[in-house]
Order: sequence, then C-alpha cells, then structure tokens
Amino acid sequence: MTTLSLPHSRTGVLVSERVITAICLCIAAINLLIACWKAAALRRERTPTLALTTLGFFVSVLVYVAASPTVYDAIGKGTGRPSTATLPMYAGIIVCYGASHLSSLFWDSPGSSRHHARTRRRVSAWAGVYLAMITGMATSFLSADLSTCLTDPIRFNTNCVEGRPSIFAFLTFFLSALSFATLNTARLAGRSKPQSNQLRHALRWFQFSMVIAFGYVLCSAPAVVLVSFGSHHLDEVGLLGVAFGALGAFITSYGMSGAAISAWLSDRRDIKSLHPLWNLVVVGVDSKLTFGPSGLVLGRLAHVRFTLHRRVIEILDGMRVLRSWSSPVVAEIVSKHVRAGAEKLSPELREALLTAAVLREAAERLGEAQRQAVLAGCARPRSPDAHCASLPGEGTAASAERARLLLVARHLEHPLVVSSLKDVQAVTAQRGSRTEVGRDDY
Repeated sequence: MTTLSLPHSRTGVLVSERVITAICLCIAAINLLIACWKAAALRRERTPTLALTTLGFFVSVLVYVAASPTVYDAIGKGTGRPSTATLPMYAGIIVCYGASHLSSLFWDSPGSSRHHARTRRRVSAWAGVYLAMITGMATSFLSADLSTCLTDPIRFNTNCVEGRPSIFAFLTFFLSALSFATLNTARLAGRSKPQSNQLRHALRWFQFSMVIAFGYVLCSAPAVVLVSFGSHHLDEVGLLGVAFGALGAFITSYGMSGAAISAWLSDRRDIKSLHPLWNLVVVGVDSKLTFGPSGLVLGRLAHVRFTLHRRVIEILDGMRVLRSWSSPVVAEIVSKHVRAGAEKLSPELREALLTAAVLREAAERLGEAQRQAVLAGCARPRSPDAHCASLPGEGTAASAERARLLLVARHLEHPLVVSSLKDVQAVTAQRGSRTEVGRDDY
C-alpha cells in the first residue's frame, strides 16, 4: 500500500534521481487508481473496513510523492529544513499500516451488538495509540535541529540520529507504532478464516506482507541504537531494512487489492463468455430486453459486477420469451440425442447441452416467424398456440444461475448440440414432406 522509501543517494547512484522520481510518481499513480476504485466501491458499500482501506491507499499516494527525490528536495528547500519531508512520509506510513490494523479488527466481529460495541472500543483505543505516536513523532521531529543534516530518505535513520536525542525519540515512536501495526495485523490476518478461496488467498499474502514489513523494524532498530552511541557498524543492515519495507509494501498492495482484482477479472471473463448466449437470446430476440447503454467506458470498467448481473437478468428474460417458441417434441428429440451421446458427462453438462440445443432451435423458429411477419407486414410474429414446455434448468436457484448460464454459453457449438439440431431438422423436414403428400392425395 505504501513504501518505506525507495533507495536513492545523492552521490554515486546507479540510477539517476530523475528516474527514481518517475518510478515513485508512477507507483503513486497506480495507487491513486486503486484508491479511486476503492472509493467507488465505498460509495456502494459503506463499511468501516473499506473506508479504512481507501484511506490507506490515498495516503500511500502522498507518501510515494513525498519519497520521490525531486519532491523530497523541493519540500526541504521550500521549508528551509532539508529533511522536512521525512515527517509527513513517516507519519503517512503509520497512517497506512495503522489503517490496515484497524480494518483487520472488523474482520471477525460477530453480529451481536455487544461484540460490535467491543470492536468499536478496540478500534477507538488503537486509533488513539496511533494518533499519540504520530503526535510524539511530530513534536520530537520539529524540536530537532536538522539544518546540517543533508541526507535522503534511505539514509535518514543512520545519518541524522547521532547527537540528536529528539530524532532518536522520533524514530522510537515511529518504529514502535510500525511494530504494533504490522504484528497485530499479521496476527489477526492469520486468525481470520473467510469462506471465499480468493479472500483466504489474499489474507495469506496480506499476513506475509506484514511479516516482511516488520523486517524493516528488525533491521533499522539495532542500527539506530548503535548510531545513537556513535557506532556505524550496522548502517548497512539499516539500509537492508528499507528493502524489507519496500517489498512488504508491494505485497500489502496485492493482499489488499488482489482478491478484488481477481474477482474483477473473473467478472470480465464471464461477461465475455456469456456474450454468445446474450446475442442469441437477447439481441436475436428483442432489443427491448436490454437495459440500454452501460454508460461511459470508465463506468463500465468500474461497475463490472453490475454489468454481469444485468447480463444474467437480460439472458433469463430472453429465455422466457423463447420458451413460447420451444417445442416439446423438439425438446424430447434433443433430450434423447444428448443422453445417448453424453452418458459419461455430468448431469449439469447434459442439462447445459440440452438447454443450448433447445434455445438454438427456438431462436431459429422465432427468427423464421419474424421474417414471415415482415413479409406479411405485421409488427411482430404471433406466438404459437401450443402449450409451452418448461426450459431445462428453470428451477435453478438464483445464486446458481450465473454458473448454469456460463455452462450453456460455452457449449452452444458443442458437437452434440450441432448433431442433435441436425436430427431435429431431419425429423421436421420428414414431417413436412408427409404433410405435403397428404394434401396432394386429398
């Protein structure tokens, strides 16, 4: 969600400050997109967990911007204190990880009002702790003389603490708060047992990221203590901590958004998979079955789940229209054909093949009736008077409709469906010829 700073140095750098600034601003832009995405979700579902996650991502954008060398130097020059940007950076890091800790307190909160009240008290108490830590950080930092401390974010801990007790206190507050946030969040993430496989996967990575981020404390704390006594033997260990912090921050971003991104990608794939079925039973039946345009491209991308649900509803409406054009005789022929050729298939797949064949045949009958109606000058074709048979799978629960329709959509061109429709056409043609012969004899 945020990084503890990206390594750069003023002399002897392998990568120029301009490049590192571009990287920081690029990461900030990515986090801004995620933050806006979370904010859009927050408008639909106002929960404390989502609100805290959104806050963390927005603050992480500011941290990345402040960590970029160009902005870091500009803040220092503008305030007359070269390391001024360190305070908002470190405070922002505590806000980000503190928000993760506070949001994790809501994960396993049972539904009773007593447990809700206890959770709110715990959240308020920990929020007070982090606020006190940030206040202590600000007080100690602003009271220190940093006019001669020319450094960059990666070396601030080891270059500016020697001979400055206020900076030692500042770092003590910072590392303590970061320890509280990472270790408590890791503990709560490991204790939470969501039912969703995606959420369990995301929580495992989220827990791992907190452990990795705590590596920053394990590396930085000994180095800071030794430097405060005038020894620089562990300076390189302190620099190694920054790598742990940066890695933990990137994994945190995946843990907090990975499940949502996976669900978004899954919904996008399902929309594409449903498209052939949607074309068959909605576009090919009646354009009025659609709810109209989905709006701007950005809106469609932000509301993929809504678009998917809408597609499912439209398909079900189109199937109800096609039911009146389906023939019980045709359904029987197709059913026998599918059962004969699909003995080893699962019942769900056999039902999907039967549904696909019946829908395709009914759509062909409707299409032919529409063409005849146009030739006759009618506005719409007249539905058959015969009794309408139920379509396969009409008793499916609403929660299972998405999976059922996806199975049907993926098997519209299955060889068994194609061959059964050929049999239907052959039987229909044979019956039609018999009818013509009977008329000629008469």
